[in-house]
Amino acid sequence: MTHTIFIDGEAGTTGLEIRERLEARADLELLLLGDRRRDVAARREALNGADAVILCLPDDAAREAVAMIEHPGVKVIDASTAHRVAPGWTYGFPEMDAAQRAAVAGSTRVSNPGCYPTGFIALMRPLVKAGLVPADHPVSVNAVSGYSGGGKAMIAEFEAEGAATAHRAYGLSLTHKHVPEMTRHAGLSRPVLFAPAVGAYRQGMLVEVPLHLSALPETPSIERLHGALVEAYAGARFVEVADLETTEAMTGIEPEGLNGTNRLRLHVFGDRGGAQARLVALLDNLGKGASGAAVQNLNLMLGLDEGTGLDSR
Repeated sequence: MTHTIFIDGEAGTTGLEIRERLEARADLELLLLGDRRRDVAARREALNGADAVILCLPDDAAREAVAMIEHPGVKVIDASTAHRVAPGWTYGFPEMDAAQRAAVAGSTRVSNPGCYPTGFIALMRPLVKAGLVPADHPVSVNAVSGYSGGGKAMIAEFEAEGAATAHRAYGLSLTHKHVPEMTRHAGLSRPVLFAPAVGAYRQGMLVEVPLHLSALPETPSIERLHGALVEAYAGARFVEVADLETTEAMTGIEPEGLNGTNRLRLHVFGDRGGAQARLVALLDNLGKGASGAAVQNLNLMLGLDEGTGLDSR
């Protein structure tokens, strides 16, 4: 059976990545508008005529597109921020909880997670669920992404001749749009303090959560934190937890280490018996952080093997 897919916003960074992952598949047929993509009638027809729609649009445009869909059988994946904490939408992080994969598979409205939230939620949710980090604990997250996360304008800026920016902190108002989904889906009741940055490389991401273990109930050990993550992702296809021996031998971690894959790797750094920990997630911001995640969700919603068309090396 061939499924028809419409990518609304295929010319953007995420849309192009999704198209590249889908267009070679024999089990899918892409509905492409080309020069007609600004034709409202053509868009409406595609939105209602496809088996599944992937929205790669700004938030307001994504809401408008959803409002244009009248056919009840159309499955929608929204890659924008518009619906990540909205009622009636399933959060598209299948590994987030034991029942989440089935929830995605059974939904017609799935909100693709943000790239930073994917790393943060993967690190923090199992610890909150296990009671190792209280829901009201003040949690900070530091992260750096490749400049492709900023879309075409930032890509052009960083790739321009003579561009000198090596590293830029942003989100300085502490009101970044990812904070609500990071807080809710990690199971926290206090807003996360999020400190994002962009580096002078195209793609790849590190998301870090520092913890003072002595400030947590029972002062959990590195081994307990690591064990909670291992238990949460046992058997996961795309999420792995680095063993402590491997992590202890590392002297650095490169943000580009998983580029081109849909993988997410979690590390727990810190001295055994020590009072501090650094939890670090490594992922491709355009892979598991965006287009790869959308394809994984699409596969589940269509009843296909979730790894179809994805690199899980």
